[in-house]
Formats: sequence, C-alpha cells, structure tokens
Amino acid sequence: MPVIEVTDLHKSYGGRAVVDGVSFGVEEGEIFGILGPNGAGKTTTVECVEGLRVPDAGRVRVAGLDPVADHEKVARVLGAQLQESELQAKLTVREALELYAAFHPRPLDWRPLAERLGLAEKLGSRFGKLSGGQKQRLFIALALVGNPRVVVLDELTTGLDPRARRGTWELIEDVRAGGVTVLLVTHFMEEAQRLCDRIAVIDRGAVVALDTPAGLVRRSAGATVISFTPSAPLDDDEVGALPDLVSVERKDGRITLSGTDGTVNAVITLLARHRITAHQLRVLDATLDDAFLDLTKEKKEKTEGTLT
Repeated sequence: MPVIEVTDLHKSYGGRAVVDGVSFGVEEGEIFGILGPNGAGKTTTVECVEGLRVPDAGRVRVAGLDPVADHEKVARVLGAQLQESELQAKLTVREALELYAAFHPRPLDWRPLAERLGLAEKLGSRFGKLSGGQKQRLFIALALVGNPRVVVLDELTTGLDPRARRGTWELIEDVRAGGVTVLLVTHFMEEAQRLCDRIAVIDRGAVVALDTPAGLVRRSAGATVISFTPSAPLDDDEVGALPDLVSVERKDGRITLSGTDGTVNAVITLLARHRITAHQLRVLDATLDDAFLDLTKEKKEKTEGTLT
C-alpha cells in the first residue's frame, strides 16, 4: 500500500476550484515530486496531505491514516517544511531545535543535522536575525528532527544560494537512503530531475502527467534538438519529410530541427547522401523544462479550446 494516497481530491475557494480531481500515490522510500506553475494547486494539495486543510471531496491517507481525523497520529509520522513559515523572533536556533525535538518520542540528534545544514555557527542566533536562506535551512532541520517516516518539503531550496542548494539536495538523498519517504513540491526543474523518482505535473488544479523524470522528457514534443550550418543548401521538401519532425527553424544560414533520435539519424543520412558537411553540429536532448512547458501548454490549449 502506498504510504501517501490521494484520490480524486477537490478543494475550492470562493467557488473557484483550486484542486480539481487530483489523484496520486507515493510509495515507501520514494522521492515523489509535484511540479506546476504558480497557482496550479500544488501547495493546497500538500496542505490537505498534511491535514492543514480539509478537502471538499476526495480521500487522503498518510500511512493509512486520515490527516484530519487522525491528525495527532499523522503528526508522529509526518514532518513538514512549509512554503511560508515563521517562528517567534527572539527564539534562538538551538531553542527551536530543542523545542521541536521535544515534541517527538524518538527525535534525531539535532546537532549533526544542524552541522549538515550549515547552522552550527548560528545556534545562538535569534530567528529574527537570520537571513532568508538561514531560515529556510532551519525549517528543513525542524521538518527532519522528529525522525519522520514521511517528510513534505514545499519549495525546499527557495532562497538558497547554489552551493547551499546542492548541499541540501545531498542531505535529502541521504534522508531517503535512511528510509524516509519524501514528498517534494518544487518549481526548480534541475532539483526535480536530480532528486525525484517520479513526478506529478499539476496544472490548473489537475494532474496532467505522472511519470519518471526521464519518462516526462521522452514525452516532450521535440525530445531531441539538432542544429548545424550546412555547407550547401538543403531542399525544404526533403527536410520537411524527415521522420518525427516537430519543428524547423532557419536563421542566418543555420538550421535547427526538433524531433526524435530517428530525426537525427535521418538528417545525418540526408547530409551524407548529398555530401553536405554539417558545420558546428550540436545535438541536445530535451530537458525537464521542455517537457514541463509542453505539458502545461497542452493543458492551456485544451482549456482555451473548450472555452471557445
């Protein structure tokens, strides 16, 4: 049984559906990502998982428990780093860690955690004096100090510099290696591609795709891009007849094609047949950014088509 189950979840505000039939399951020990544009319903979805919001309809279970009806039991197995959090300004980092550890029956030793997150030298600092990045690292530590079975991380590395971000990624990989299931909400594609085993893409309150990062990339309309400057003109009809071709762009004598591996092989064959040299040849695979833009664009086009 999945450790997190979300089935046909609905939540509206002021008559507007923010979450509209979201369903997914998160397996034990998985890093499961939720991607989506701003306002897509990501945070509302995870707040229902955490028991912070009551769904209008649908079913949510965490380790078989209802996050609302069994909130105290769920709090023992689930840690959460919220997108927006605050602590009392005069509370020190050490006091916050000790306080949160005291809430749990079997907490982690917070000292190594503080060291790993770069907080060891800030233990005596008051929360109100911390930088945005330091506050973010503290909230990650507070989410993990209870030794949870499941941890929800909403915009994990917002406000962190590149070095701190990569260090945090390594920490999350270590956390998963220790058996903790991670539900990660992010808009950083590099973060999702590196960390996540599977990703649900949410747009306009609905899941538009659910797959591995590699699977999402393969579903991109133009999964491979090839660009080059030919040593002689290429016939437009021959280029247009290439298999799996998605788009063609010609600029300043340079040709850029998007398609699949089959498109690339066909281009190479076409060039060889006409004895044309491809200068400054570049072949790039699509990224999760490309897949995300394709998926959310497709959803937008379908919605606009329905409205018209």
